[in-house]
Amino acid sequence: MKRNISAYILAYNEASKIGDAVKSVLWADEVVVADSNSQDGTADIAASMGARVVQIPFTGFGELRNKAIAACSHEWILSLDADERCTPEVKEEILRIIGSDSFSDAYYIPRKNVFMGKWIKHSGYFPDYRQPQLFRRGVMVFHPDPVHEGFDLHTSKPVGYLVNAIWQIPFMNFEELLRKANRYSSLGALKLEGEGKTSTMVTALLHASWAFMHFFILKRGFLDGWPGFVIALGNFEGTFYKYAKLCEKKAVGTPRLHL
Repeated sequence: MKRNISAYILAYNEASKIGDAVKSVLWADEVVVADSNSQDGTADIAASMGARVVQIPFTGFGELRNKAIAACSHEWILSLDADERCTPEVKEEILRIIGSDSFSDAYYIPRKNVFMGKWIKHSGYFPDYRQPQLFRRGVMVFHPDPVHEGFDLHTSKPVGYLVNAIWQIPFMNFEELLRKANRYSSLGALKLEGEGKTSTMVTALLHASWAFMHFFILKRGFLDGWPGFVIALGNFEGTFYKYAKLCEKKAVGTPRLHL
């Protein structure tokens, strides 16, 4: 049975990545790029390739995903970020699933991450299930979190798992890694603040140290060599600055310098 599918892609200033992301899902019945007023031509590139671009001001990833889903037209929805690529194997597996008479309402899709020219097999980067990325309309509703958004599944069926993996290129270079660490730590601080959390510089250091140990030791990042070390160090920095920024937000009576 033929069932139509929409693919949506989240993007913000992703001119170097959006073309490959859109190309990887042109087989879908509809490609929607949810752009948050990019300034680098991302929207123009996506539109030139046949995607329908919708502009959604960014107020947090949870609301962004809900609005992107609302912009989709079809029964099935595939979710991608601009740094992800749907492979031909995933395409064929998805088409088999939605064309069958027996399926779940939502599916996790494994992700293969490439960093520093290497497939990262440890460090918590494989299979790296983010959230169900294939689902039927009405099944997925995201919490209005700024980042690392939670979700609710409105189905009685168990969640399925695809066998084949999509590819992700989380960081093109170290500059992007630092830029994302800065952005996500700010959003993370907002989330912690909304949850009523507090922080000191000591707790920031403790959380950051645990993040490093978690990814480098417990998630066996050391087996990924230098990329694994850099990933663990990046998580240390991102976690430290998330809690340090929360500490900064909660600071009262901080003296101002008059120069």
